[in-house]
Amino acid sequence: MSLWHWIVLACGIAFATKWLGYAIPARFLQNPRMTHIAACMTVALLAALTVMNTFAQGDSLALDARLAALLVAAVALWLRAPFLLVVVLGAASAALLRWLGY
Repeated sequence: MSLWHWIVLACGIAFATKWLGYAIPARFLQNPRMTHIAACMTVALLAALTVMNTFAQGDSLALDARLAALLVAAVALWLRAPFLLVVVLGAASAALLRWLGY
């Protein structure tokens, strides 16, 4: 299969998943357990995305300035800094470490 076949297949799966979401009866979605599961899945997917963007470099793992940026941002969040400041501190720490050659 060519790349375009895979893209069309992925689009079809995404459309079918969205359509099935509308087909589910509302009583299933209003269940407190389902609300809790949906909230946990959102956090888990965001955490997985963060970890993959921090440590993945092609097919291998990398420990570089991205890890320091994540740690600085985590400390800033722990200290309850505003979100914009968290982003700026993380970006500044990564920039500083890359400028220093790490």
